[in-house]
Amino acid sequence: MTPTPEGPVLPPGPAGPVDMERMRRDPLAFVTEMARRYGDITRHVSDGEPVVMLNRPDLARHVLKDNFANYTKVNTPDDHMLRPLLGNGLLTSDGEEWARQRKLCAPAFRRSEVSSFDGIITEETAGLLERWQQAMGDGAPVSVDHHLTSLTLSILTRAVLGVDLGAAGEGFGRSVDAVNRFMGHYVPDPDPDPADTALRRQGYVQARAFLHTVSRTVIAARRTTMGGADPHAPQPGGKSTGALLDSMLDELSDTDLRDQVLTLIMAGHETTAKALAWTLYLLDQHPDEAATVREEVDRVLGGRVPTAADLADLPRCRQAVEEAMRLYPPVWLISRRATGPDTIEGYDIPAGTLVCVSQWVLHRHPDYWDRPDAYVPGRFDGPDLPSHLYLPFGGGERTCIGMHLALIEAVLVLAMLTQAVRLEVEPGFTVEPEALVTLRPKHGMRMKVSAR
Repeated sequence: MTPTPEGPVLPPGPAGPVDMERMRRDPLAFVTEMARRYGDITRHVSDGEPVVMLNRPDLARHVLKDNFANYTKVNTPDDHMLRPLLGNGLLTSDGEEWARQRKLCAPAFRRSEVSSFDGIITEETAGLLERWQQAMGDGAPVSVDHHLTSLTLSILTRAVLGVDLGAAGEGFGRSVDAVNRFMGHYVPDPDPDPADTALRRQGYVQARAFLHTVSRTVIAARRTTMGGADPHAPQPGGKSTGALLDSMLDELSDTDLRDQVLTLIMAGHETTAKALAWTLYLLDQHPDEAATVREEVDRVLGGRVPTAADLADLPRCRQAVEEAMRLYPPVWLISRRATGPDTIEGYDIPAGTLVCVSQWVLHRHPDYWDRPDAYVPGRFDGPDLPSHLYLPFGGGERTCIGMHLALIEAVLVLAMLTQAVRLEVEPGFTVEPEALVTLRPKHGMRMKVSAR
């Protein structure tokens, strides 16, 4: 690390540009190998641009929290992927605009607020179990990933936005798949076929139009409600909903309103659905852990519907979800752009440098995790983890606003599913992660459902 007349002191990494075809084919293997070969801070050149990767919790904290003001989401891969779909919503905005939007949305996502959505969560989950009755009878596998997407979408729109989408929510999972495949920064495409590219673009445009239609439907439905019955009347499940959307209707222009609603819909359901899908998969692969969860659910609930008051007595359910998000973090990469020069671990970070943190790497760092590749939910029954080691909801100032809702929702849904059914991956079905915008099961998640 001795300074030279030629330039700054740079982190270790490959001498030349990386193999982009290899990176795009398997980005998870690429980031894992970079950390293994070069350590906790690395540098490589991707598409002509230098990229610094931070693979240690204190380094992640430096960028995401301690020196937050020096790093922006503007002109990052996250920004490039999400802005064409989401516009200037909470995920893509920056600076004062982001702070204003965060302040507007924050009250709706406080722990005390989202705990009162338990009735909506359990009602929608009961509806999903009802829809699975036929599959339980004939043994046909179900696309659990799409069913969970529909479930978390329904919960989000009812609880936070005060709107029941009904039939408008059908097909949402397929549309999300289409936009993710097109937007994914590392989509395998080593030998682009113009016809295939055009077809994927057409699929993206159609899916984006559908998602925009959903957001407009939500807004129109809420405006209709506000023009008639009391918009804050108690909903089934006992909760008055929709205050967030009502306040946004008063505060935002039509374009900003559409961007914010679509951002809340996408960010508020997609990651939770993926966390649940990976949890169900891992419990199927680890029967002893599944038995532990079943024992807890049966003992605590005794066959009744869970409520938020039961959450403290369902630690094994919570840990099962937390460990799934460690191994398969729904958001697997965070990117920031340095707005000014910085120094990290003695290395120079020039202004404009792209700096990334991969949860996939951080969550499996062998210096911090015992048996890092194993599914061990009990590891979360212990002392607090080092700051910024575990980042399923991001870190620092931009920690996901929906964290409390996601955890409460995931635990209650898991408890109800565990109570009622057994879910097993369809024999011969291949399950493997695919790192697009979120970390998704590449081929979906087909599972057989049987009544307990």
